[in-house]
This record gives sequence, C-alpha cells and structure tokens, in this order.
Amino acid sequence: MRLLHTSDWHLGRAFHRVAMLDAQAAFIGHLVTTVRERGVDAVVVSGDVYDRAVPPLAAVELYDDALHRLADLGVPTVMISGNHDSARRLGVGAGLIDRAGIHLRTEPDRCGEPVVLADDHGEVAFYGLPYLEPALVKDTFGVAKAGHEQVLAAAMERVRADLAERPSRTRSVVLAHAFVTGGAPSDSERDITVGGVAAVPSGVFDGVDYVALGHLHGSQVISERVRYSGSPLPYSFSEADHRKSMWLVDLGADGAVSAERIDCPVPRPLARIRGDLDDLLADPALAVHEESWVEATLTDAVRPDDPMARIAERFPHTLSLLFDPRRTEAEPDASYAERLKGRDDHEIAEDFVTHVRGAGPDDAERAVLRAAFDAVRTDSFAAENGTREVAR
Repeated sequence: MRLLHTSDWHLGRAFHRVAMLDAQAAFIGHLVTTVRERGVDAVVVSGDVYDRAVPPLAAVELYDDALHRLADLGVPTVMISGNHDSARRLGVGAGLIDRAGIHLRTEPDRCGEPVVLADDHGEVAFYGLPYLEPALVKDTFGVAKAGHEQVLAAAMERVRADLAERPSRTRSVVLAHAFVTGGAPSDSERDITVGGVAAVPSGVFDGVDYVALGHLHGSQVISERVRYSGSPLPYSFSEADHRKSMWLVDLGADGAVSAERIDCPVPRPLARIRGDLDDLLADPALAVHEESWVEATLTDAVRPDDPMARIAERFPHTLSLLFDPRRTEAEPDASYAERLKGRDDHEIAEDFVTHVRGAGPDDAERAVLRAAFDAVRTDSFAAENGTREVAR
C-alpha cells in the first residue's frame, strides 16, 4: 500500500507578516497532483491542519477545497488534530465526512478504533492519535501522572490491544502529533513542555509497521519506521536549511517500509545573512540571496542610519532585521534580550528568583514553578479548544 505522509499545514499562518495562503493553496494543488500521478492509496495528515483553534475564513475555505479534491480522487485520507487545532471544531461533521473517505480522528478516547483499508495483500489498520494534552486526557487513559510519555503509552496500549484481535497479517500505521526524542525542533513550533519534559522516546510506538509523526517542522527520520514529514512550507527563519517535503511510503505485504521524499513547492528560499551593513551590501557572494526572504543580522558596533531601507535596496524581500553589535572586553555584557535567548519561561523564572533574593529556588520551589507554568499552558490550550466550555 502506498501512503503519502504529510502534516503541519498550518493553514492561515503568515510568515513574518507575509500572507502564505497562496503558497498553501499551491501546496494543496501539489499534494493532489502527487496523489493522482504517483498512485497513492491513502493520504495521512498528522495534525496542525490549521494554525489556530479558530482559523480565518479563507483558511477554512482552503481546507474545504482540499477535502473535496481528495474525495473526488477516491483516495482515502486519514487526518488527526494537532496542538494548534481545535479538536472539537476540526472534528465537527466527522461522521458525515467519513462517508466520503475523509477519516478525521480528533477524539482521544477513539485511539484504539482504526480506519481499516485493504489492498491485494490484506488489511491495513490506521490508528489516529490526535495531540494528547496530558492534563486534559490523563483521566481518559487512567494514568496517574500527567506526562506526554504516560498518555501516549496508554494510547498505544489501546492500539496494540485492538491490533492483537485482528488477523495476524494485518499491517498497522499510527498517526501521532508529538515531540519524539531524537527529533530536531525549530522556532516555529509551539512549546508543549509538561513538567519540564517535552519529548517522548520512540520506543513508545514499538509494535506497529509505520508511525507518521507531526509537530516538528523539519522532515526527519527517527528510525526506518518512525518519521516526521515536517511542514510543507517554512514558518520561521530557523527553517532556512530545511528541505520541505512529504514522505511517499510503500508498505509491503510483510510490513516492510520504503520511503521517498517528495519536494514541496516553496514560494521563495530563505536566507540568514550576518555582518556589518556595508559588507552585506557589497559582498558579491550574497547575490544568490537577492530574491530570497532574508533575515539580516547587523554586527556594526554602532547602529547604522536607516538600516532597513538600505538593506532592502539590495535584498528587497528582507523580513527580519536583527542587531548583534560587536563588543570589546571593556564594553558591558550582552543585553537583557540576548541573555534570555534560548531560555524557556521556567529558566527565566528561576533566574528572577535568584536575582531577587540572592539564591535560586530549591527542589520544592522548582516544582511549584513548573506546576504554575503547566497550569497556565494547559488552561490556555483548554480555552482555545473549548474544553472549559464543555465542562460547564
């Protein structure tokens, strides 16, 4: 069975204030063409279909167009919700859409109920594990600790239990939206850290033939059977070195996996350039980036006059201008923003405690800080997804 694995469409998202809807529409067209021309038997979309819980109308219309075009091809599509999606909103009408061959899996308690497709060699069971926010689903799965590994492990127990009841030659595919150990993140993914832990070991998914992951925006091979497709378009300059693609996966009669990367159309390449402004304007080696979307970091000791207007004369698609001035040993330390770079909210809070009272938090206080940050993040996710509204 030939699968096309994609994820993280983020319909409705902009790139540094540049609207991406036309590029997203071009990707959908490319997806449909690939399905038709490469003999794809099933499409899997591993979450973050939209960029936010309540997407703009134009994004909803593009999603609707994508579903109609896929349904018209007669090729089944299995799709899960991600941490950017509202699972409840995305899942509205799932029962009706299912009849058209578009199978939405947005409910955590249905992880063990597969979409079963068949080819000449027998059945393939597709299990959809939508993004599982630990604090909100731990009771559903009966786990004592609200952690990513615990809830995913419990969901996979349901998958394995269902698979064990099926004929022995049944092949299996799991769709999941998670941060798996060994994956490399970028700046454009929303933090899902719980209790100081974001990643789960790939061994959680042992026992299935292929795991189609979503969440991380770079295409990555965790193992031969566990892969990220990555996002089809760039959403931060940290993705400048990414090759945007989908996985075309052939699942053999015995469950063997072979995969090919299918490149996605990208409207412009990304470039990160760095140096003194005059050098950037004069360097002939940078000519290749003159039509790219550019992030320029200026290292001038003194901030130049009108830097954006001047850099844009050569690089008209400059979207981000940063300053990292050269310093001598006699000059002050790095700025506050620079000192915070790369540190998460919890680390910043610990630094603040140390600054205020002269000593860092002890283990008990660290636990309180983590619990507070987890509660705020969970409450925000619940509000976006309507969970609190349902509870009332």
